[in-house]
Amino acid sequence: MAESKIAVVTGAGSGVGRAAALSLLGAGWSVALAGRRADALEATIAAAGEHGSRCLAVTTDVSEPEAVNALFAAVQERWGRCDLLFNNAGRGSPAVDVDEIALEDWFGTVAANLNGAFLCAQAAFRMMKHQDPRGGRIINNGSISAHAPRPFSAPYTATKHAITGLTKSLSLDGRRWDIACGQLDIGNAATEMTQRMTNGVPQANGTTMVEPRMDVRHVGEAVLHMASLPLEANVQFMTVMATKMPFVGRG
Repeated sequence: MAESKIAVVTGAGSGVGRAAALSLLGAGWSVALAGRRADALEATIAAAGEHGSRCLAVTTDVSEPEAVNALFAAVQERWGRCDLLFNNAGRGSPAVDVDEIALEDWFGTVAANLNGAFLCAQAAFRMMKHQDPRGGRIINNGSISAHAPRPFSAPYTATKHAITGLTKSLSLDGRRWDIACGQLDIGNAATEMTQRMTNGVPQANGTTMVEPRMDVRHVGEAVLHMASLPLEANVQFMTVMATKMPFVGRG
């Protein structure tokens, strides 16, 4: 039996995933770090310092069922249970008009953002349902784009709207098994993915504008808050965003 609570964080090699993993580790959790690049996962372990001994790095492409099964098999072998899944791995696509979206970009974004989230949630649900004591928590990374699109973002926006449906279904179906599910919608956390915002990004009115960003550490703290609740309580949806970013009133 594990001595601390066990979390699986996907996309843990950088950005939001790394911030979440470090927050959880700092609070005493043991964390399985999943991501496509082994070197990035090792960098997260290095950033964890003395807490790195509670990490397990598993190179994983979440869009591949066999890879996801191997990830959760490794968690089962190492710790024997899973208390939390932070479903964070994902990608975007080139900012072009809908008629110019390459099919490989559409299918690739759906595979990573939606199929990957489902596959990981399914595997975690299965573990949580049958472990003793049973139950656990799934937190999906929904994004501000689960509510309002940016220009030229159909693949990403469509998948993030779909994540909201997945969150609600998991929340409903998990009740009888003590599995809670919530969604964290993130806006303009300072990561490599949002670096372009410092140079200006397209707005709905056709202009280009520099957008404020917030320290990604605040996202990690939000994940930790949601994860720290007892299973009889759940944050169904939380938005954490740069205060002055154009979300309320976007469009």
